[in-house]
Amino acid sequence: MSIDESSPAAAPTQRSAVRSRIVEVAAEMLRESGAAALTTRRVADAAGVQAPTIYRLFGDKDGLVDAVAEHVLGEFVARKAALPTGTDPVEALRDGWRQQLDYALTNPELHRLLGEAGRSRRSPALDAGLAVLRSRIHGLAAAGLLRVDEQRALGIIRAAATGAVQQLLDSPPADRDPGLAEAMLEAVLGRILVPGADGTGDAAGAALDGPRAAAIALAAQLDAFPALSSAERRLLAEWLSRAVEDQDAVRD
Repeated sequence: MSIDESSPAAAPTQRSAVRSRIVEVAAEMLRESGAAALTTRRVADAAGVQAPTIYRLFGDKDGLVDAVAEHVLGEFVARKAALPTGTDPVEALRDGWRQQLDYALTNPELHRLLGEAGRSRRSPALDAGLAVLRSRIHGLAAAGLLRVDEQRALGIIRAAATGAVQQLLDSPPADRDPGLAEAMLEAVLGRILVPGADGTGDAAGAALDGPRAAAIALAAQLDAFPALSSAERRLLAEWLSRAVEDQDAVRD
């Protein structure tokens, strides 16, 4: 007997349970059979509900896909955010990079669906994932390990990860370069970290990277100086930003 969530007598808890069941079934179907198999009728049959229930709960197929993405991404971000206390900030960034690449390659159909033109990419799960990345970059900055400002580091990492994922997904599994993601990661670390922070680097760049990293580290910890007023912190942040930009100009 199917569950008719659309009944007016359905309790909120039952509606929530039915919604969760539909999302889980759709996520499994997407992973196992691909996007072509993800029709509202097939999902309804597999979840044991009437087809109109999906439209009432999600609006349309796009709404269902968005809910599936939120569910899968939410679980992934929760795993990604969990790190043992005291983890080295560079290793924390490496861990996040590897998890992100593994997630995309494990969920290729979902990754492609979310990349379709016109589909919204904002969601609580995406925002939470971005917050995890920002936090790890901030940890690098506070430790004096960044040679670029936090926003630049964020852009470089996201652009590199997007490119690496796309290149791998565009290649048949048998033809994928197994070392591509790690090679890209090392290139990113070499660009955003001070020499030696990732186990490599030339001493020649340390003369400029040292002061720049110190300025970035101080900017990352301005909230730790309660004696400064908000206006003073903003002014100091501006000075530090200009100092970093000047170092970048000299290096370039």
